[in-house]
Amino acid sequence: MAIIGCLGEIIFSVSSETVETLDNMQWSGKARYGTHQRHLQNALTEFTGIDPDNISFDITLFRQFGVDPQAELVKIWKYEREGTPVPLTIGEKGYGKYRWNITDHKTKVNHFDINGNVTVATVSLNLQEYLKNG
Repeated sequence: MAIIGCLGEIIFSVSSETVETLDNMQWSGKARYGTHQRHLQNALTEFTGIDPDNISFDITLFRQFGVDPQAELVKIWKYEREGTPVPLTIGEKGYGKYRWNITDHKTKVNHFDINGNVTVATVSLNLQEYLKNG
């Protein structure tokens, strides 16, 4: 099995039995500036800091490729709803300065089996960087 990375306990991997990978990853950051108005002069801008970075990506969950879509969705919901900061690693690189929070998700259920169980789903995640205090 080739482990591509992980988001907490959500493992991105590829093997002859399992495929669970991420796609369409975007990483963004933003600096903050304040504008100070001055009487009869040009306004001054001041660098005031950096907002937390954001990462978004999609995960497609296929039961036929050894992944239980419902179990993976429960992990995502739990991280999001409990506000649990989790590490994000892809390859040998840890992303961010510390950890990430799942701020929101959207799940598109592509297929169900005859019993109504999810067999294929695509979940889009939005993460926000979580920094340690101090």
